[in-house]
Parts: sequence; structure tokens; C-alpha cells
Amino acid sequence: MENDKICSLARAVIEIEAQMIANLGNRIDQDFAKACHYLHECEGRIVVIGVGKSGHISKKIAATLASTGSPAFFIHPSEAKHGDIGMITRKDAILALSNSGESEEITSILPFIKRLGIPLIALTGKPHSTLAKTATVHIDVSVEKEACPLGLAPTSSTTAALVMGDALAMVLLEMRGFTENDFALSHPGGTLGKRLLLMVNEVMHQNTAIPLVSVNASLKEALVEMTHKKLGMTTVVSETGELAGIFTDGDIRRALDKGADVHHTRMQDIMSKNPKTIRSNILAAEALNMMESYKITSLVVIDTASKPVGIIHIHDILRAGVI
Repeated sequence: MENDKICSLARAVIEIEAQMIANLGNRIDQDFAKACHYLHECEGRIVVIGVGKSGHISKKIAATLASTGSPAFFIHPSEAKHGDIGMITRKDAILALSNSGESEEITSILPFIKRLGIPLIALTGKPHSTLAKTATVHIDVSVEKEACPLGLAPTSSTTAALVMGDALAMVLLEMRGFTENDFALSHPGGTLGKRLLLMVNEVMHQNTAIPLVSVNASLKEALVEMTHKKLGMTTVVSETGELAGIFTDGDIRRALDKGADVHHTRMQDIMSKNPKTIRSNILAAEALNMMESYKITSLVVIDTASKPVGIIHIHDILRAGVI
């Protein structure tokens, strides 16, 4: 097959599915709103069921719901008939997907669902199907055309069901007042989770790793401390331990350019005063924002008495995967 033909076929698939999805906008009606209310009021979990390709889509929808504040899980209807149906309680709600609305695996467990008396939200392509008629609320996800050239493989229909599931999940997210912080709590291992959860005290250098000299220390003593601690800077503290300033690689160049004597020049005469500081209970992402704003590579972490308790370097934040 020629490359032009390959690209033409691929574009046709995308165009067909895009059009079928666009048509879904007309299905967002009072039934959709009712479904959202039922799912929002669910005191238990949203149990998503589907078989075949609809089963794969159901798993994705369940995962999206669970990660955005609506506790949910997937049950395969065949397994449900052999014991897994015991996972469903009277506080749950069912979200069932079937393009035909006649999947035997699903219709065979409808009597049990009906006996439980729990809401059944159905997404089908057949409004007059058994599943659609049995459902508490039916949402029409029918498509006029599959993207498959043979008109057989579920393509547009599965995409339509997935998009409608996303629409339900995102509305529920808003209804529950779900925030970025909530999202981070359910995604602690992801970049967003680290950005919204990782604190300065979890990545800072502390205790003996803090480069520290007194205001009376010589330039030579500061150089030794900086070389030993390998952070490109050192804190400078007063006689009582409060932060008085910092001394950086840049300060070294400026001091030597002015002819400073490494043995006799004191930190109090060449240090940078009023350095940028941060507290240990601040998000590491906020520390990064400060560094970028002030075009610096590290911040001194101080306690309530203005004494250095840590150093956070931009490389620490990058290694932690905050961005």
C-alpha cells in the first residue's frame, strides 16, 4: 500500500471518530444530569461493568473516576455471575456499558441489580435495548458510523463511550469540589503529586551537610567550607547562630577581583547580606519558583529563630522529580 493511501485511511478514521464524538454534545440533556446526581449521591462506590471492548473502556472509566474523587472499580460481568457480584452493596451505584445493550453477561445479572434497588446508569448505543429499558437512567452513546472500513470493529462506538465516561467523571469532579491537592493525594508517585506534596524539609541538606561559617571567619575558612560541602555557597551566621548572610561562588570572584586577602578578609565584610530564605514546611515547588524568580540556585532554610536548618538546591528539586 502506498504511503499516501495509508495516510489517507488514517485521516479518515480520525475524522469519522471526531465527528461521532462531536455529535455526543446533543446527548447532554436532563438524563445526563440525572445520572450525574445519582452518581454524586452514591454513598458507596461506582461499580463499572462491561464486556469485550466495552469492558476495556469500562476499566478506563473506572480508573478515571477513582482518580478524580469518585471511588470506583471494575467488575467483569462474567466473573460477577460466579461470586464477584458479592462485591456490590446496597450503597453502590452501577455504571454499565454495552453498545448493543443486549450483552448476555450483563443482562443476566440485571435481576440481581434490580433486587438491590441501587441506581443503574447505562451507556448504550441502543435506546430500546434490554439494558437501556432496565436502567434507572440511560445515556445514548450511539454512533452513525464506525471508523472501521468494514464497519465491524468497535471504533467510533468505543471512543464515544469513553468520552461520555470522561464527561461524567469531570462533572462529578466539579460537583465534589475536587482540587489539585486532592488529585495529588491520589497520585503521590506522579509529577503533579510531587509538585503538590513534596516539602522543602524532605529534600534539603541539613545537620552537618549545611555549609556554615561565622561572620568572623576568614575568606580562606569559607573557601574550605564551601569546598567540603560542595554546594557552591556557605551560610554566614552571627555569634548567636542567626543567619547574617551567605557567601557564594560569585562572591568569591567579586572579592578576589577587589584584591581581598584570603587570610585576613572577614566574611562580615564581603558576604551577601539579606539572602533569600524559606521555611522547611513550604512546598519544594514554591522553593523552585523562588529560585527561578530571583535567578538563584539555592535557598537557605531557616527556623523561627532565623537560624539555618537546611539548604535546598535546585538540583535537589530536579532530582526529586518536582518538574
